[in-house]
Order: sequence, then structure tokens, then C-alpha cells
Amino acid sequence: MNPRRKKRLTIIVSIITAIGVITGLVLYALSQNIDLFYTPSEIINGKDDSGIKPIIGQRIRVGGLVVPGSVKRDPDNLKVQFDLTNKGEMIRVKYDGILPDLFREGQGIIANGILTESRLLTASEVLAKHDENYMPKEIAESLGEGHKIPEYSEEQLNNKY
Repeated sequence: MNPRRKKRLTIIVSIITAIGVITGLVLYALSQNIDLFYTPSEIINGKDDSGIKPIIGQRIRVGGLVVPGSVKRDPDNLKVQFDLTNKGEMIRVKYDGILPDLFREGQGIIANGILTESRLLTASEVLAKHDENYMPKEIAESLGEGHKIPEYSEEQLNNKY
């Protein structure tokens, strides 16, 4: 092989290697920032089609209905915790910040955050529906027809965790 071809081959191999490294880094960065959507029952039992459960420390989005009587606010700061449910399964959400004006018990919400325990989400953002007729598509599908929230007693709420 003459020196000119050898130089061209070296340049082409270097460019292909650089593109491969850049692609790998971009895909790795994107995988760290993806928020996967789950419902409380999918967090506990796994996805219906694949059985995949989120792992502790994973960044996820959780949608469900706020359980009536479960909202507990800290009087000294903005910390609040509440339970989300669908299909009878519940998880606890802890959030430190100002909740949306439309946030209330029995309402469908979506919380973005990190799963810190098997049934505990530490939320960085809480989103509420914007009017009486709207419910996020994922939540409506997971709840099925009727969108009825189960009633829980104070004893059931305390013993669920």
C-alpha cells in the first residue's frame, strides 16, 4: 500500500471511530434523562406486557389519583406527602415545593421524580389536570372505565407501608 492510501485509510478510520464514540456518548446521556411513565400498580407488579419494574434510584413519571385523606403537609416548610393509587395499589409521594393550584384529593396527577424505595417516590415536579373533564390519557387507561377512586380508612393508609 502506498503512503497516500495509508494516510487516507488512517483518516477514514479515525473519523469512523470518532463518530462511534460520539454516538455512544449521546445515547448514554439520553438514557440518563429519560423519564419512563408508570402507574402505582406497574411500580409494584411490573408492566402488564413485559413485567418490567422500575429499579430503586431510577428517574420515573408516576400517574394516578391522589388518595383522599392521605395528603399531609409540614406546617414549617413546603414539604408534603400523599398517596397515589390505581387499581387498588398505592405508592407514597414526597414533594418539597409549591403544589399546583388545581392539586386536590381524588384528582389525577403526574409526579416526576426518583424512586427512593419500592413504594416511595421523591418528586421533583407535580403536575395536575387543568379542568374538570381532562384526565391524562395514561391515567384514564390505567384506571379503566368509571375512574373511581377507592376509599381507604386511616388505618388502611397507615398499614399500607
